[in-house]
Amino acid sequence: MNSPRAWLIWTIGVFAYLVAVAQRTSFGVAGLEATERFHASAAAVSFFTVLQLLVYAGLQIPVGVLVDRFGSRVMVAGGAVLMGLGQLQLAFADSVPGGVLGRVLVGAGDAMTFISVIRLVPLWFAPARVPLVTQLTGMCGQLGQLFSVVPFALMLQSAGWTPAFLSLAGLSVLAVVLVLALLRDVPPGHSPQNAAQGLKATGISLSRAWKQPGTRLGLWSHFTVQFSGNLFAMTWGYPFLLSAQGLDGATVSGLMALFVATAIVSGPGVGRFVSRHPMRRSAMVLLIVLATAIVWAAVLSLPDRAPLWLLVVLVVVLAVGGPGSMIGFDFARTFNPSHRIGTATGIVNVGGFIAALVAIYLIGLVLDLLNGSGFSGGNLYGLAPFRIALSVQFVLLGFGTLMILTTRRKVRAQMAAQGVHVSPLLVTLAKQRRERMERRRAARQERT
Repeated sequence: MNSPRAWLIWTIGVFAYLVAVAQRTSFGVAGLEATERFHASAAAVSFFTVLQLLVYAGLQIPVGVLVDRFGSRVMVAGGAVLMGLGQLQLAFADSVPGGVLGRVLVGAGDAMTFISVIRLVPLWFAPARVPLVTQLTGMCGQLGQLFSVVPFALMLQSAGWTPAFLSLAGLSVLAVVLVLALLRDVPPGHSPQNAAQGLKATGISLSRAWKQPGTRLGLWSHFTVQFSGNLFAMTWGYPFLLSAQGLDGATVSGLMALFVATAIVSGPGVGRFVSRHPMRRSAMVLLIVLATAIVWAAVLSLPDRAPLWLLVVLVVVLAVGGPGSMIGFDFARTFNPSHRIGTATGIVNVGGFIAALVAIYLIGLVLDLLNGSGFSGGNLYGLAPFRIALSVQFVLLGFGTLMILTTRRKVRAQMAAQGVHVSPLLVTLAKQRRERMERRRAARQERT
């Protein structure tokens, strides 16, 4: 453990995850080209990503069972194969059904990757290193989005649809070769951990994880915090900035790169807050939700296009939602026994992607309805229709917030029954302020 070979294994796994993120987010910069290539409506284009996310979310729990049975090496390689086939299909597709099939394969392969890579960490690294390496895994994986918003977007504009998506298929081939050649499930001398369960045992574990209020608090936290950044990065952010806000391609790519950079930089800060203030995790979640609602309201309520500085603020706030959604997994970890963490994590991971696919599809549907009614004036992706369509998010933000508050009350009631009482936030802040003042007063008295 912690050996150079462990870091090599981790690097190969992270590269496969990076490729998966690039495949997942690639369609987000191809929305305008997809509309022209497939002669598709906005709802049809959004359906590409909706179905991809539906497949991803639906496979989270089954993949958790399969990775325990077959190991990470088989699952990561299999996921890369599926994503490569999906991008190959998409490269030559000239109809909506053909393109949708490609994205379904990408979603299935993507679903097999993250859980499988995360499973490697505790097997190759000592317990003290696991939190750090897990955080590094998520941070490095987000670099895959940089590939989709910079080199892939440039290739799409210069070389065209087919060469651009063939390049993504080539990345998957490279990932398959590296995984099969170098990745191993366990260190030498260790027997593979085979935690396969029967259907009955799996069902019992799933039921108990769901009945735990802390799991559901993680689910609704993930649901509410993550979806807005997901829909922005994966589908509607690029056409909104390019067509509705009138920015040039280079500026849009820069903002998307800022999105990734902010997510990477803010991750450690969110992690430190969670470790230092474990009783205030839900407060952090609600703060991010509030910031998301405020900045979207500011952008969408303007009578004209938003200034660049406000769009930068929007991108930064949405990007923080990625690390913020990881708090949901921390709820799953702390409120479930170790043998059920995988199942609880799968439940939590479904939340944000379900919310994203609902929002993505509804936004596309509203855009089509407005265009069909003549409101859009023939400009499907104009500012006025986008302003109305993107307001769909406020419904999901409000619903998610209500579920967080409701579930949090159940969690705190459970904690109170166990003798753990959480004081109101304002009371805690006032107490901490008094304690700081007393320490300073004591320090001054010692000096005098």
